[in-house]
Amino acid sequence: MATTGVQRLVDHLVEAPVGDSLAAELADWLTVSARFRRFVEAHRDKVRKKLRVVDDVDGRRDVRAELRVAALLLADRRIELAFEPGGSTRGGPDFTIAFRGHPAFFLEVTRLRRAPDEAGIGGVVLAKLRQLPPSLPSVLLVDAGARDVAGLPLDTAIRTLRARADASDAATLSRGGFGSRRAFYQRFLRLGAVVVVGQAAAADGRAVLWTNPSAHLVAPPPALRASLAALRSGIGQRRSPG
Repeated sequence: MATTGVQRLVDHLVEAPVGDSLAAELADWLTVSARFRRFVEAHRDKVRKKLRVVDDVDGRRDVRAELRVAALLLADRRIELAFEPGGSTRGGPDFTIAFRGHPAFFLEVTRLRRAPDEAGIGGVVLAKLRQLPPSLPSVLLVDAGARDVAGLPLDTAIRTLRARADASDAATLSRGGFGSRRAFYQRFLRLGAVVVVGQAAAADGRAVLWTNPSAHLVAPPPALRASLAALRSGIGQRRSPG
């Protein structure tokens, strides 16, 4: 059960009816993780604004995905997390991750709104490429909801996406907002890795990783390994709605 202090914080953040699932999840995460609680308290006004500005189910699930990722990552005391390092109005990455003195990298969180098949994964990667800044390596994290993500066709999806860009497929380039194959690769080469996270009984069904062997900006492998392990941890395993 949440402590009085945790409940006050949840009430400050979430304007929700009794029994609201997001409020209950937040209370769980804040109670389990003192580091996550300190993180949320430090950004309480920003988190409150994000939660209260959204006016639909998808918007709340988007914010939930960001907060759940923060709770999972902060379970590892070696990971330091900065929230919206470029500001909330600039369309930049959601987090910066630093691990034990290794170079930092950006983490952009998005949510899969369809089945996690080859087309769905490729589509969400394509949609995010234009948001990747050039200053640090970028990792894209895709929240697949309450699914077991072991065995997802992550590598196949990205190879297919690259093949279509290599062929200058007009429909693919247009969907990503690119005028040419060259424009696609200017952004694709900033992508250090993709992680798809879900919720499953087994740890390997909670997160899978693809690293970009041709990336110009490489996320440090020790930091990626630590982040993947944290994302596979048990915190935040309350079942999401999809």
